[in-house]
Amino acid sequence: MEEFVVLVNAQDETLGLMEKQQAHINGLLHRAFSVFLFNDKGEMLLQKRALGKYHSPNQWTNAVCSHPRDGESYIEGANRRLKEELGIEAELSEKFNFIYKADVGGGLWEHELDYVFTGTYNSGFNLNENEVEEVRYISMADLDYEISKHPKNFTEWFKIILEEYKHNF
Repeated sequence: MEEFVVLVNAQDETLGLMEKQQAHINGLLHRAFSVFLFNDKGEMLLQKRALGKYHSPNQWTNAVCSHPRDGESYIEGANRRLKEELGIEAELSEKFNFIYKADVGGGLWEHELDYVFTGTYNSGFNLNENEVEEVRYISMADLDYEISKHPKNFTEWFKIILEEYKHNF
């Protein structure tokens, strides 16, 4: 099934729809969301992207990051992708939004108006193997260390969003 993203301007006004991969080739600004989940110990959930993903395969990233569909709110999209990728439900809170642009390799760009949500989750997962290789929790200190030593193991957008998250909290 072809996926479309919602193209927007910096004020989040809709400009139209475009097929997802084409928007990433053209580097056009579109709506996105990112979910950071934490367990009761304060550790962050990471997912390793599936090997079959068309960009950034086999790299670690935040719990969920994707795009709301046309007519879908950011929170509705975030909850949908939690179910589709991780097989879970969690109560989410919107924390902030910002615009970023990241070169994800292969002539592809993530240029997104990104709404960042957080939540707490302590139970099991039902991973979608087409989306996720594996998941793990990590302390923020260990995450900072791993990113500093092995930055290529992490998605470009995650590193940007993580810094923005730290700046906001």
